[in-house]
Amino acid sequence: MHISMSILADQFALNFSYLWLIVIGTTIGIIIGAMPGFGAANTIILLLPFTLAVHVDVALIFMISLFVASHMGGGITSILLNIPGNGGAAATCLDGYPMARKGLGQQALVLSFVSSTVGGMVTAGLSIFLLPYISRLAYYMHSVEMVVVLLFGITLIASVASDNMLKGLIAGFLGLLIGAIGADHIYSTPRATFGFIELYDGVPLIAVLIGVFAISEALTMMESSSVLSDKGRELMKQAGWKETWEGVQMAFARTWHMIWTSLVGLVIGIIPGAGASIAAFVAYQQSRLFSKTPEKYGTGIPEGVIAPESANNGCSSGDLIPLLVIGVPGGTTAAVMLIVLTYHGVQLGPRLFIQNPGMGYGVFVTMMVAYAVMLFTTLPLTRYVSRLVLIPTTVLAPIIIAFTLVGAFAPRGYMFDLWLTLVFGVIGYLCRRTGYNVVAVLIGVILGPMLEANVMRALRISGDDPLVFFSSPVGNVLWVALACSLLIPSFAKWRRNRASLASA
Repeated sequence: MHISMSILADQFALNFSYLWLIVIGTTIGIIIGAMPGFGAANTIILLLPFTLAVHVDVALIFMISLFVASHMGGGITSILLNIPGNGGAAATCLDGYPMARKGLGQQALVLSFVSSTVGGMVTAGLSIFLLPYISRLAYYMHSVEMVVVLLFGITLIASVASDNMLKGLIAGFLGLLIGAIGADHIYSTPRATFGFIELYDGVPLIAVLIGVFAISEALTMMESSSVLSDKGRELMKQAGWKETWEGVQMAFARTWHMIWTSLVGLVIGIIPGAGASIAAFVAYQQSRLFSKTPEKYGTGIPEGVIAPESANNGCSSGDLIPLLVIGVPGGTTAAVMLIVLTYHGVQLGPRLFIQNPGMGYGVFVTMMVAYAVMLFTTLPLTRYVSRLVLIPTTVLAPIIIAFTLVGAFAPRGYMFDLWLTLVFGVIGYLCRRTGYNVVAVLIGVILGPMLEANVMRALRISGDDPLVFFSSPVGNVLWVALACSLLIPSFAKWRRNRASLASA
């Protein structure tokens, strides 16, 4: 599985010959990534006639371009409207939207695009040269290890709820309860479905995402004439190319931050079934943990945008490694790609790197080229896209509700999902009005079912022995890291308080 430089050169030449296709794929990907409910998997399914009709190289380049661009596009609406385009962009709302409200939306978008590009290119480059080694990681991550990884993400509930811990924990537990709706993972017994067959597979994530974020945000917008504060509106009107350059400088001044958070995304992406949502939340939690000013997170700081966006896009390479190396898709989009490649007669797994190494490594070359194309095409647009927040809320709110309801209907095609989205919209609005954090609710909904499934699987395999969670060397190392991540902030706060008392 070691690659020669001639194969890499051939793959770069192939990708540059299809540069026009990469531009089309990335443009479609950014647009659908910014629209809640319209994911890369849905779009590739709609375009199956095209991907099945063309040559396999053309189909793969197009799918990869669209896939990576959808990860980048999700941050646009997260920053400007507090509406994540996908689960992986939800953590970006925590600091991206506060930046936009201050009139720094242009800089926040630049931070998002640059960190997405750096995160995606670094992890794609590493995947090319370290694929034989990092691909083995998936073999060491079983249910026990996944439980600890998921707990890393769930501890973020306490972080986002630092202003009011009780309300934050209540919101998080509400999310966990919503995530528990549906058939249980062992006996398939319905729980809290109230007789609705549509809930047997669980509450659809898109309905929750759109409801608690988009619909509730639109209802909140109607209470004021503008998304921006008065000062932010003045700053936004005066913004020009200077602000774009400031955003670039902000990003590259934090180059190491972009790199290490993207590596978090790569590692989590390699685990089949983990995905960008977990990567973004864990990276944000770790970024806050190692920050010298953790209290500033959630107020609109660059690191709060960089961490989830780098991890979100770093996860792109990780998602595809299990598909290429062992033939097991790491996520929904990878599963659709598996269908297309199988139709074209491509044998995935170790044989791919023996029979057609150019295609195996070409996936990551395409990622690098696509990210470079996106950076140069999106940066000039930040000045104009950021002005979306200048639209009066009386116009913006109805448009948001209309488009997002279409997005709620699209994945499953059930009218039931529209009503469910509106219900969650009202719940989200009440949470916002009463000071309960909607991000905490979403963390519970996303990570709760995954945590339950892995806990039950581990107990089932071990014969209901709870000590199984401490039986793995890798798991025990993760337990120690989790304990440190919980204790270090408390210790740092105690030291700061002690220092301030001594100075007083």
